[in-house]
Amino acid sequence: MAPAPYDEPDAVDVLRAPPRPTPPSPGKRETAPEQLSRPTSFMAAPKTAAGGPLVGALVQGTDYSNFMVFNSKTSEVLSHHRVELTQEVPKEGWIEQDPKQILQSVNECIEKTCEKLQELNIDISNIKAIGVSNQRETTVVWDKLTGEPLYNAVMWLDVRTQSTVETLSKKIPGNNNFVKSKTGLPLSTYFSAVKLRWILDNVRKAQKAVEEGRALFGTVDSWLIWSLTGGVDGGIHCTDVTNASRTMLFNIHSLEWDKELCDFFEIPMDILPNIWSSSEIYGRVKTGTLEGVPISGCLGDQSAALVGQMCFQEGQAKNTYGTGCFLLCNTGHKCVFSECGLLTTVAYKLGKNKPVFYALEGSVAIGGAVIHWLRDNLGIIKTSEESEKLAKEVGTSYGCYFIPAFSGLYAPYWEPTARGIICGLTQFTNKSHIAFAALEAICFQTREILDAMNRDCGIPLSHLQVDGEMTNNKVLMQLQADILHIPVIKASMPETMALGAAMAAGAAEGVNVWSLKPEDLSTIMMERFEPQIKATESEIRYSTWKKAVMKSMGWVTGQPSESSEANNFSSLPLGFFIVTSMIMLIGARYISSIFS
Repeated sequence: MAPAPYDEPDAVDVLRAPPRPTPPSPGKRETAPEQLSRPTSFMAAPKTAAGGPLVGALVQGTDYSNFMVFNSKTSEVLSHHRVELTQEVPKEGWIEQDPKQILQSVNECIEKTCEKLQELNIDISNIKAIGVSNQRETTVVWDKLTGEPLYNAVMWLDVRTQSTVETLSKKIPGNNNFVKSKTGLPLSTYFSAVKLRWILDNVRKAQKAVEEGRALFGTVDSWLIWSLTGGVDGGIHCTDVTNASRTMLFNIHSLEWDKELCDFFEIPMDILPNIWSSSEIYGRVKTGTLEGVPISGCLGDQSAALVGQMCFQEGQAKNTYGTGCFLLCNTGHKCVFSECGLLTTVAYKLGKNKPVFYALEGSVAIGGAVIHWLRDNLGIIKTSEESEKLAKEVGTSYGCYFIPAFSGLYAPYWEPTARGIICGLTQFTNKSHIAFAALEAICFQTREILDAMNRDCGIPLSHLQVDGEMTNNKVLMQLQADILHIPVIKASMPETMALGAAMAAGAAEGVNVWSLKPEDLSTIMMERFEPQIKATESEIRYSTWKKAVMKSMGWVTGQPSESSEANNFSSLPLGFFIVTSMIMLIGARYISSIFS
């Protein structure tokens, strides 16, 4: 059965945070925010009139860097500048970025944004603080004496360390998984510890720097803050609790680096950054137009989006659609350990003396990246936006299902042997159906995460708050509402990561230009997508998707060498066999020609 046409939503809502809302009628489009069935405090702006202190937000993502400047009294974006980034793929499964290119893009974004503000006659001296939001897990090692990276940044999507993970997993007692109990994370190529271990095992420059006490390690936030606050001239080597919690070296209970974990991964603790809260003054910018401005906010990108969506209450959740998809649910002051393949992580700690909040997280490796793949690898679209047009033309995948397991499957499966497949193809299938299937894949993966979260939390979400660049795709948002069969509530500004980083920076002690008090919050425009298909149809499509997921598993039966040196002939006997076989073949043909 073909799904209903994907029309644009007929209502744009002004949403508030009611004390006890009542549930909406099934299948009905509602315009009153009080009909949301779960208490929510949506992203909101202080009630003060326009004008006042400004706060900058630096967002360093997988594909881009962006610097945005907000009015702290209205949450209005006054200006921004964005620079696209590329990844290097030296081998299959290896994904890297140049740390110097990342830093250069950040500096360019800051300077260009300031130029735009000056053109608007906005005084940049009113920028009182800067917050940082960054791609998590991506690993950088650099020389603290020269400021030079010792290797490319090994990105979060990189899977070169799978054999290391398999070896380490054998060392963990079956009845005492101390890695998961201390970190909330499964042993996986996803997190920083194994990436760092690979660099220290394979990069001689890094080994020598560690031996001589010159090496520093950090995720992207650490590299940027150290560089912006002076680098070799007194740069601050730090990270915040949200980024530290993604390394597999951090104890999420004590909020400290854990010696047992560092010993297990054989990581020297003296190369690790100091751990701070997500909202305090770490240091000041040393050079450039914003010299002297404090950097006072730091959150991993998904935690920043959680803050930007104002998910400050236990039970509130958001899903961010970027390169991957990341669904986080605030679990309050307690760590909730998943029975369904989700991660336990630090949500935020908004001040040195403020309490820590935790979250359950479902991580999908390939979200928006599947659309980039259609554009860059298959060439069936010229722009990412074209996927929406193609999907809208057909309104169905015509039985085609796309499992984008390019780096294996993350939550809830954690299956590294899976690989991408497109199945259900017929002679009728065309590029529009494949584009539709790609969008559906993003939604089905989110459904799997939401189901797992509902089982872990025991209270099903009655709606889903969403953000990220891909939420501009209305077909995707309607598909998501249909597949989840609950309303999808889209933030009016998709860049909630930037807003969250700005809020953390502006609210820091010593800055105090951004109020996070509930009474200072008012309403903001949100867009609402209601389910348009029957629940039975949604379940049929979802069950077929699950069947396709099973087909994607077990494709990788052996892992390639992790060594940085390529070996064309790793086996002498094999090479000898190939050479001798060629000699025999040539000889046989020569003899045959003589007697013919």
